[in-house]
Amino acid sequence: MTKVPTISCLFVDIGGVLLTNGWDRHARKRTAATFKLELVELEERHHLNFDTYEQGKLTLKEYLDRVVFYKPRAFTPAQFQRAMFARSEPYLEMIALVGQLKVKHGLKVAVVSNEGRELNSYRISKFKLTRIVDFFICSALVHLRKPDADIFRLALDIAQTPVEKIVYIENTPMFVQVAESLGIRSILHKDYESTRTKLAALGLCSDKGAPDDAQ
Repeated sequence: MTKVPTISCLFVDIGGVLLTNGWDRHARKRTAATFKLELVELEERHHLNFDTYEQGKLTLKEYLDRVVFYKPRAFTPAQFQRAMFARSEPYLEMIALVGQLKVKHGLKVAVVSNEGRELNSYRISKFKLTRIVDFFICSALVHLRKPDADIFRLALDIAQTPVEKIVYIENTPMFVQVAESLGIRSILHKDYESTRTKLAALGLCSDKGAPDDAQ
């Protein structure tokens, strides 16, 4: 039987794994309804600009100016931004799991994520992710965006950990495939229990209990 290498570093996505997605189609639909915006037009403008925002080439103000405030509105940018940020919610069990594994197994933990700078900063602060994450490889900070393989190569360079000792938790199948093409062992995250089981099979067992307070 082949022995599984000891895992010493965990790569993890934020949206869909530790937290809800920050600004996905569901969040946009709800926010458009709140502010009585035309959803089709919002979506068209969003798709033309969001990749650029997530690569750190637009500020949030510039993104919103292009997508929402290109004409007068009955609400302010500050009101819209608060509603946008309020769509984020934590997955408490996953945050607790990563924190437990980090302490129990002495893991390095790195985020590899596509997020705009302002939204990313808010989510890291709001949900206290620095308690469980050692460094953040986020698209707006490094100007690389998944599925570009270079964002994973950068994460490997910063982690300074042999690739066979890294495991990556990601909820998007294509991004799992890209990571695996570079030799990064990956778990396609579907839910807490299945991911916990897959991590345990790699020797990363946790003490299951009540989630930490991540609020």
